[in-house]
Amino acid sequence: MAKKEEPPAAIKALFDDYSDHGIMTVDHFLRFLIEIQKQKNATIEEAKAIFNQIHEQQEHSLNLNSFFKFIFGDLNSALDLNRGVHHDMTAPLSHYFIYTGHNSYLTGNQLSSECSVAPIIDALKRGVRVIELDLWPNSTDDDVDVLHGRTLTDPVELIKCLRSIKEHAFVASEYPVVITLEDHLTPDLQAKVAEMVTQTFGDILFSRGPVRLKEFPSPEMLKKRIVISTKPPKEYLDGEEIQADDKNECDEDSDDDEGEGDIKSKKNVAPEYKNIIAIHAGKPKGGLDVGLKVDPEKVRRLSLSEAQLEEAAETHGKEIVRFTQRNILRVYPKGIRVDSSNYNPLVGWMHGAQMVAFNMQGHGESLWLMHGMFNANGGCGYVKKPDFLLKSSPDGEVFDPRAELPVKTTLKVKVYMGDGWYNDFQGFDVFSKPDFYVTVGIAGVPADTVMKETEEAEDNWTPIWNEEFEFPLTVPELALLQIVVTEHDTSQKDDFGGQTCLPVSELQSGIRAVPLHDQSGVKYNSAKLIMHFDFV
Repeated sequence: MAKKEEPPAAIKALFDDYSDHGIMTVDHFLRFLIEIQKQKNATIEEAKAIFNQIHEQQEHSLNLNSFFKFIFGDLNSALDLNRGVHHDMTAPLSHYFIYTGHNSYLTGNQLSSECSVAPIIDALKRGVRVIELDLWPNSTDDDVDVLHGRTLTDPVELIKCLRSIKEHAFVASEYPVVITLEDHLTPDLQAKVAEMVTQTFGDILFSRGPVRLKEFPSPEMLKKRIVISTKPPKEYLDGEEIQADDKNECDEDSDDDEGEGDIKSKKNVAPEYKNIIAIHAGKPKGGLDVGLKVDPEKVRRLSLSEAQLEEAAETHGKEIVRFTQRNILRVYPKGIRVDSSNYNPLVGWMHGAQMVAFNMQGHGESLWLMHGMFNANGGCGYVKKPDFLLKSSPDGEVFDPRAELPVKTTLKVKVYMGDGWYNDFQGFDVFSKPDFYVTVGIAGVPADTVMKETEEAEDNWTPIWNEEFEFPLTVPELALLQIVVTEHDTSQKDDFGGQTCLPVSELQSGIRAVPLHDQSGVKYNSAKLIMHFDFV
């Protein structure tokens, strides 16, 4: 078993500064909270409460070991776990980044994996608030399946998905769940979907009534409600009959990897299906100038692929920001990501896109960033967008994602040490102790994005680095602190040793414990880093 190391010299020195003859009293500890942890409003009662949680028996002082236990413990988290939901939740939905899934029913790749309720349940338990379902007729055309169309994915019945959503929708968060439907159904099956949805969700289904929304309702208003979003049937769009004899126009939207599909029949559609659609959705037609036009009398949701967004960002960056101040923009992975990989979500967020849709069953750094963003605001799945993405200047100008901006603040990060790998990992090198190093940096707007590395701490299960880095930030509101621990291997590829991603806007200053997670985002039981955060 790995030997438990003594506190490093830096922690010992800190303890000496805030103790007397090896004893830290409540008064000493309060001074530590105020001066080092930058908790300016901390009280003696709060200091006493922490003491009582550190000790099973309510002692009135800390020695070095108990202080070190606090430093490494959950009570000393980099994020305030007791803060809960603290953003204003009374603004329209368009004012929030929303935790959004893509192909939420898939267990693996986009071509041959199984469709199941399991990934839907997992996503909802994690706090995802937007679930996407692709609707297709079943093999006998008399019922509705959920599957990735024109592939070998095994289907799952729609009713099973709806029931699972109802059961688990508000386990992790009481804020609304939006179900986006990619519809490839006949009118008869659309009517059946309307019946399933209304019977399954009953009173918790949000209805906009007969009038199209001029402004989206707020997350607070929609607490514990289910909201349906899809492209309305053409025959009833805006309450008007449309002679849908332009087949080429219909075929434009038929790529099931790139947004909502089209109605496959030109018959009249039962009004009940239209009535369950609270958020009207569509894709840009007539070019971006038309697609991004803001209508002061109604709001809608627009879908763009990641590739379309990247292209649009080059030519229409400010127009996208202006559009997303009132309307919802959904961005989704391009169709060639058959392995269920993801893309850089910051491109969407810096343009105000609310629904940056991700394959939650995937892995990799992009998904870690998604997890990091939605660690904010108590993990409720809704993060209020920064004011600069919501407001226009008196002359009508909006935030320009391509503009060069001055540094607002500098984040100083010191990586002290780590521990816990011996308990969480089966082993790295067979014949030696691990050689850990830490990669730490910022994911944000291009001017802020950078990664840096510590030296290797050789042959130690409890590595000590004591290395400090500075990160100047021009847009700290969108910055994420990314941390990856790696074990150097001389004979083959370096081994993964844990990761986490934290919203810079919610980092607590001072010396903090930073739990590490596996590649899918599940927190390890023991592996942690001790780091120091400061803003200058």
